[in-house]
Amino acid sequence: MTQADRIHPGDIFIASLVVASQIAIARYLFRGRLRKLPRAASRAIVAVLSCVWFGCAVNILLEIVAFWRPHLLNLPPVAGGILSATEILWGIVSVSAIAVGLVYNFAVQRLPAAHAPERRRLVRAAAMAAMAAPAAAVGFGAFVERTRFYVKEVDLPVPNLHPDLAGMRIAQISDLHVSPYLSVRDAGRVVDIANELRPLLTLVTGDLISEPGDPLDATIRELARLRADEGVLGCLGNHEVYAECEDYATEQARRFGIVFLRAEAHALRRGNGVLNVAGVDYQPFYKRARYLTGADKLIVPGAANLLLSHNPDVFPVAVRQGFDAVVSGHTHGGQVTVEILNQTLNLARFFTPYVAGLYRMNGRSCYVTAGIGTIGMPVRIGAPPEITLLRLRAA
Repeated sequence: MTQADRIHPGDIFIASLVVASQIAIARYLFRGRLRKLPRAASRAIVAVLSCVWFGCAVNILLEIVAFWRPHLLNLPPVAGGILSATEILWGIVSVSAIAVGLVYNFAVQRLPAAHAPERRRLVRAAAMAAMAAPAAAVGFGAFVERTRFYVKEVDLPVPNLHPDLAGMRIAQISDLHVSPYLSVRDAGRVVDIANELRPLLTLVTGDLISEPGDPLDATIRELARLRADEGVLGCLGNHEVYAECEDYATEQARRFGIVFLRAEAHALRRGNGVLNVAGVDYQPFYKRARYLTGADKLIVPGAANLLLSHNPDVFPVAVRQGFDAVVSGHTHGGQVTVEILNQTLNLARFFTPYVAGLYRMNGRSCYVTAGIGTIGMPVRIGAPPEITLLRLRAA
């Protein structure tokens, strides 16, 4: 597969949309609109736009260099994160504002000529509010909701659950993505919240960091503070693959007592009940025909078998193999989610039917947590970051 083969058509479409929106903004402002404003205001607008456009242009150039000649680029993660966030967030705000503006112009052109001036002013005010709404939502998602961690308590139905395991409390942390978008200090806050839940077992289901150069060692040291009677188990995510740190993360975590299960299982006994926790590495979507190859060998007859898989798409295969429950992350709950006409919309739904929450199939369960961190843009809207407390109950 060549580099060009890995260019996704969706990326090209989004980039084209963002560029077109910038051209529209420039035409709107520089064809007489700025002259109608006070000189100080027009200069401020030009200065802000110049900085944003410069940052976006630099980031696009760096992305091209990183794509074709990655060995030529060694940008500090913080700088790269700021530039990338600027491009993505500004793209969302500008495209949304242009879309609202087009709808407004379309509506105004169809108003009768004798339409009441008061109603026209009302329509214009509504349009201005709608154009400002994306910026307000992005600001709230970036500066408030992104780090407003909360605990979600879930009853996880498990068939074959021995009475001695009923009510077992399991904490789950997933998708920390410690990077320029989420600090080591914030990861420490997550650990503190998880410890306050006093779980018998804690699960860490992948994506500790986002990219090479992110603070993996510091993240593992924070996770080493997790406390649970039965210890800390986990599985690795796709970003450990991208960062090429699967083996290193596994070895370093084990030094602190954190066991990442890589095609292996760990049995826990409570009274006469046995909970067999199996774990697999990230299962790439393009290998979906071979999901969980060999994982059936990890099942323990007579025990309650719980599978840790970073991506939840494996759920139907896990059910066929005989696992009683699956615990996953990966989707960030959609990260940016809106509800329209009682339908939840987010990008994750284009890739998987298992976006967030509890799913059931043939009496078996899969829980998908919204996780903690972000990827692509430092924003969460309608999908707040969660630390999950699972309580096992008989199905």
